[in-house]
Amino acid sequence: MRVVDTDEMREIEKTAIEGFGLSESLIIEHVAIRGADILIETIIPKGYRDEVVVLVGAGNNGADGLAVARQLKNKGISVRAFLVFPDDQGTQEYQKQALLASNFGVKVSELNSLDALTSYLTQTQEQPIVIDAIIGVGLSLPISNYLFDLIQIINQESALVVSVDLPTGVTSDTGSISGAAIRADFTLAVGLPKTGHFVNVGGSHCGEIVVIDIGLPESLVKGGDKGLLTSQEVAHLVKVRNQFAHKNTFGHCLVIGGSLGLTGAAVMASRAALKVGTGLVTAITWAPNYPELCTRMTPEVMTGLIPEEEEEVKSNIRDLHQFDSIIIGPGLGRGERVREIVVQILSSFSGPVVVDADALRVLRLKNDCELLKTRKGATILTPHMGEFADFVDAPIEEVLEKPIEYLQKVVDRLSCTVVMKGACSYIGFPNGKVMINYFPNDGMASGGSGDVLAGIIGGLLAQVPFDRTESGLFLDKTEVYNSVTLGVMTHTLAGKYAVDKLGPRAMTALSIVDHFADAFKELEENREQSL
Repeated sequence: MRVVDTDEMREIEKTAIEGFGLSESLIIEHVAIRGADILIETIIPKGYRDEVVVLVGAGNNGADGLAVARQLKNKGISVRAFLVFPDDQGTQEYQKQALLASNFGVKVSELNSLDALTSYLTQTQEQPIVIDAIIGVGLSLPISNYLFDLIQIINQESALVVSVDLPTGVTSDTGSISGAAIRADFTLAVGLPKTGHFVNVGGSHCGEIVVIDIGLPESLVKGGDKGLLTSQEVAHLVKVRNQFAHKNTFGHCLVIGGSLGLTGAAVMASRAALKVGTGLVTAITWAPNYPELCTRMTPEVMTGLIPEEEEEVKSNIRDLHQFDSIIIGPGLGRGERVREIVVQILSSFSGPVVVDADALRVLRLKNDCELLKTRKGATILTPHMGEFADFVDAPIEEVLEKPIEYLQKVVDRLSCTVVMKGACSYIGFPNGKVMINYFPNDGMASGGSGDVLAGIIGGLLAQVPFDRTESGLFLDKTEVYNSVTLGVMTHTLAGKYAVDKLGPRAMTALSIVDHFADAFKELEENREQSL
């Protein structure tokens, strides 16, 4: 699903009106009908008897809110609309929708004072549901004192808040706020999701995001340089396996990691690679930690030693051709010897390499740009936000504020695929596309979750068909991108099933691995339904 900035959305709506013959009134009516249906079917509790309060701004976001209020009233819901700004400031569509709402029996009145709103919310209803249709995408920062106080009242006195398009106070392009913003339980994204729903602090204010189809032509909602991952759209990437295949058909993945006290990271990455269907998995670690690795490793995974002597290194480099993908970094440790191994792998192996955790910590953008950019095989970097900030030598606060901007710059410089991990993750591809994975799950905020993701991606890459020549392995770029996308979604869905079953406190990283079967089942069912 396409994700847009403000200017992109305005251009899409302009083209829909001027080029396809739609009108603003028709688009607003789509918002009203579908928004009201979503509210009644999934958000407003059955049997709710108190009034739903709609707070209405003077622009087209307010017009959307008034139209939704009218449809709710027509479906038997008691609705009260407060005009937040003087009525004569409203746009033409706002004026039209205010008249229609009043004609349909919605109680529409100007908000004379904030004290009156506080009194209404606290004295007339026990648990008011508030629909925020105040600003939408047209917000300019900083907000006024009046809006600041209004937002505070809504956040404090509402049992449930639904924002139309964007919570008031959140900017649509950057997800930033100034002073205050409404904390919505649900956000009804109009037409397409906006960048501000997912970046900076926007995601923490939007709650559950539901996209309203407003009848835009399909040709206008496709494309763009940003997209939102959904299990329905990723499902077609799950390949049908050959029942008559053998283990070598499904690739051989090498995991390089584990240091004193950290062999568990290599174990988790290896188990994840194995459980996504990889035919063979080998894990290697430093000699002093080898006994520890063996006692913790699942028996299906082969084990070995990281070469340390020069002759051993040369011999093993020649043997890398037996592997179809490499994961390097989980628990590997830091220091000059670690950096040497990472550089040797990136320089010598021509297949896909997933660079994770400690392997990222010993690399720097300014020092290793040429190495990463010119290597023969596909390179996938999987940093969390802190590792990314260290890699690019930028303050973490700036990265958190502008994650997509930073991501695109790094991908452009390196021609690598980068998975920036977080509650909302971002995947940057060398073809210029950025995919947003928005599935906040505090149960996955646990040690080892990133190692599992590296294992999934590395295992899926090992299974990609390739052309083997004297120069090495060559994978189709689209297949690489698809493997990374499928890997991120598999990780997400397995985490969802784990938290649903175990709760966020009890689940661990290996709980994600244990629910791969559920994740693949959902994806396969979605694939079958789409055929």
